[in-house]
Amino acid sequence: MEPLLGWQFEDSLFAPSRERGPGGGAGPPCGAKHCEPRWFRSEADGGEGAWGLTASKFRADWAYRQQEFEKALHEYSNCLLVLPPSNIAMRRDVQEGQARCLCRLGRHKEALDIAEKLRNGATNTDHLTTVLNLQFAIYQGLENVEEKITCLQQLICLHPFNPWYWKLLAEAYMSLLQSLSPLVIPETNLNQSEEVSVSDSSFKTSAGREINLQPHRSDGQKEGPWSSLATETKRENAVTCSSSQAVKEFLCTSEELERMDKGKRAASESWEQNKSKRVGIKACGSLIRARLLLQLTQLQQSSFALENNIKGQKEIDDKVARLGFNENSLLLMTKEQKEASEIPTLLSV
Repeated sequence: MEPLLGWQFEDSLFAPSRERGPGGGAGPPCGAKHCEPRWFRSEADGGEGAWGLTASKFRADWAYRQQEFEKALHEYSNCLLVLPPSNIAMRRDVQEGQARCLCRLGRHKEALDIAEKLRNGATNTDHLTTVLNLQFAIYQGLENVEEKITCLQQLICLHPFNPWYWKLLAEAYMSLLQSLSPLVIPETNLNQSEEVSVSDSSFKTSAGREINLQPHRSDGQKEGPWSSLATETKRENAVTCSSSQAVKEFLCTSEELERMDKGKRAASESWEQNKSKRVGIKACGSLIRARLLLQLTQLQQSSFALENNIKGQKEIDDKVARLGFNENSLLLMTKEQKEASEIPTLLSV
């Protein structure tokens, strides 16, 4: 007779239990491999295979940490030569290390080329985030504020609720705001509007017409230091008569150019003021967004994370105050940022 359904038992359930050793298993205890501190610094201790590759990368990382960037670049390059193509994760780490070394050594063009290759080979969000952070570091070394802003905007598109990216974006906008000084359009520049050269009694205008300030004299006339006062007076009159028309044209042209420059200066100042205002609004909005996100995460943090959060909010408050917006503008921007980021309005301003 067959047993009822559901009452079958495996024979192993009734077998005696195995003896457990002191290591937790049935056999001899498995001893973990112990490494001496900084074991990877010696090339002989690395060994071969995956263990040797790991040691090589650790040596490069250690050299970079010690700010020995030439040595670190050499170690990263050697490690990359022996890395198999299938080890994609480690290859990307090593290439990133190469780019950061090149950036520290001032070879930004080569670093950007590596970053572009990494970006073309990115297959997920983590890869793209790493590349954008790398490009941001390179452009920071180049002091290229516009490209830094572009990288941060893309990072925020990937991680819209990361408050530190918003804070970095605001700081980049503030750097751009500091670099925006009113365009200095000089007064009438004679070197550009009129080419004037006074040498050996000659006067030359931009039209190419040269006026000789030295009077004409006959072939038989001699000039010496004892010329009469009447002769000198005639010469001065001749100079005045011959050059009066050219000087008049020059003065008229200068006045016209001065009026044009004043108009250009006024338009440029207005454009600069509008641009500075827009950049200031973007900086303030980014700071407010970062503060709101920090306040949102503050309830879930403790220890050093909470300390960094509060410190970041204090820095943001100082930067917002430095921008000089009035209270109504700040309230309006805070309201807009809350609605845009879908942050609950119960958060304090």
